[in-house]
Amino acid sequence: MGFIMDGLDAEAYDRKYRDNDLVRRIVAYFRPHVRKMVVVAVAIVVAALVETGLPILISRGIDQLQVDANTNLVPFIVIITVLACSGFVFNLLRRWLSADVIGSVVLKVREDAFDAVLKRDLSFYDQYTSGKIVSRVTSDTQAFSNVVSLTLDLMSQLLLVVLLIGYLLLIDVQLTLLLLAIAPLVVFVALQFRKIARSTITQSRRIRAVVSSHIQETVSGISVAKTFRREDTIYKEFLDINSQSYHINIRTGFVFSGIFPILNIIAGIGTVALVYFGGLNVKGGTLSAGDWYLFIQGLALFWFPLTSIASFWSQFQLGLAAAERVFALLDAEAKVVQTDSKKLGQIRGEITFDHVDFRYNEKETVLDDFSLTIRPGETLALVGHTGAGKSSIGKLVGRFYEFQGGHILIDGVDIRSLDLSDYHSRLGIVTQTPFLFDGTVRENIRYGRAGATNAEIEQVSKQIGNGDWLNSLPAGLETPVGERGASLSMGQRQLVAMARVLLQNPSIFILDEATASVDPMTEALIQEGLDVVLDNRTSIVIAHRLSTIKNADRIIVLSKGKITEQGTHDELLAQHGHYAELYNTYFRHQSLSYIENAKHITETSEMERLGSV
Repeated sequence: MGFIMDGLDAEAYDRKYRDNDLVRRIVAYFRPHVRKMVVVAVAIVVAALVETGLPILISRGIDQLQVDANTNLVPFIVIITVLACSGFVFNLLRRWLSADVIGSVVLKVREDAFDAVLKRDLSFYDQYTSGKIVSRVTSDTQAFSNVVSLTLDLMSQLLLVVLLIGYLLLIDVQLTLLLLAIAPLVVFVALQFRKIARSTITQSRRIRAVVSSHIQETVSGISVAKTFRREDTIYKEFLDINSQSYHINIRTGFVFSGIFPILNIIAGIGTVALVYFGGLNVKGGTLSAGDWYLFIQGLALFWFPLTSIASFWSQFQLGLAAAERVFALLDAEAKVVQTDSKKLGQIRGEITFDHVDFRYNEKETVLDDFSLTIRPGETLALVGHTGAGKSSIGKLVGRFYEFQGGHILIDGVDIRSLDLSDYHSRLGIVTQTPFLFDGTVRENIRYGRAGATNAEIEQVSKQIGNGDWLNSLPAGLETPVGERGASLSMGQRQLVAMARVLLQNPSIFILDEATASVDPMTEALIQEGLDVVLDNRTSIVIAHRLSTIKNADRIIVLSKGKITEQGTHDELLAQHGHYAELYNTYFRHQSLSYIENAKHITETSEMERLGSV
């Protein structure tokens, strides 16, 4: 079914980054927003000063009441109210600006991640499931942004503690040192915790990607599942994955919840010591009641950020783990590497394979010392058993995969030195299962050339079967195709794909078994369109249908990545070799008279329809 129970392992392109490197790259995303971050920093400092002043002012009021119970407290109340309101305003300013900056950073990171997805080679998607890749672009980009907001919160708390401790040192050095004595132990425990947190969180995010991938695959293939009545099996597979996710999340919860009781025990020991010794000093007259209150308040303010370090590190490590996964996607090494960005201008269409070696992996050699020259304007048909290398040749011409040896030349220029964007704009491909985007037929055809007018789209649509296929669509070109073209038949999808390529007007055309899954009547329509597409274009036809290869200028017979025969249809039949064997086995029953009969039926039906009108 495609889900992998060991999916928690790192992907092959994952890599380990040092925390410093991750933080440096994250900071780089915030550099364009440095002015807003300066305002945020100022707001943090002012808010910390205000929040430090509040307990100090209250302690002075307590001392004043101890001296004179009739003291007018109205000025104190007014000042405390003003300070509290100003603290609220600066905190609000800080949070508003930081939210704006973080949102902009997430936007940029997600754009970069999506751009990386678009730039990855096709081989990348052969190896890694789409659900896991989607998880990195969506949830991981959002999670790593939490690092900054958490950092800002911790900075605010630590600054408050520093200011308060500085003031407490002026009041009572011994009690302040007692307050500080246990701090290193708390920090040490919290920092040690980060190692466990990083590993646990990484596992948690990986299992989330596995769950997402399985759900996405199930939804995409739901029609197959229902056809073969596999709903129960799929559900049981999901239960296994979900159970694994449950256990990992439970373990993550135990790890994070276990650290706080440990830190609270340490903090409790410090609290008892401070309350006891502070009370003795008040009783002995060496410390005022107001200052003792200030120490107790300082204790609460002091322990909170220290114990929060554990929470901070857990969230911080979650953010770093997410950032690590995003940056791994950004830094994944491309297998298809261009050495230059030459533009050919008008492509004649000569294609040369010069002693090319190609394999998808170390164990799967497809082409070995393969040589072939396709002349400009020639229609070349590739035939052979499954795995012979037919589709691989088309993919290499499309520069979708990297070959390991030899050279591929387009008009005498090494394909590795071309500007791929410019080259692909001259390349048209129709596959066996064309992909249509959710939208109308017109919008999908326009995908071949974004600036095409409606008139141009209608013109190319009518070039295929004189446009008769449009009559079978409920709303013609405005017919919605649905997700992945689900509202159309396979034949209709192929016709839309053909029109899309025609609109592009390519110099090189690759037809990859595009008529293998259509009915004879639709094939007849496609054949009429092919006559237009193949005219004056270099074309590579990969097909199992006799009708799509019989009229080719040359037919290449492949076996295990080698050319065993080549010639025209009649020449190869006369040789009584492998092609003749393929013809007798697969092609003979594809009677041309049957296709002609299908065309006749289509034309008759259309005439009857017009007559009834």
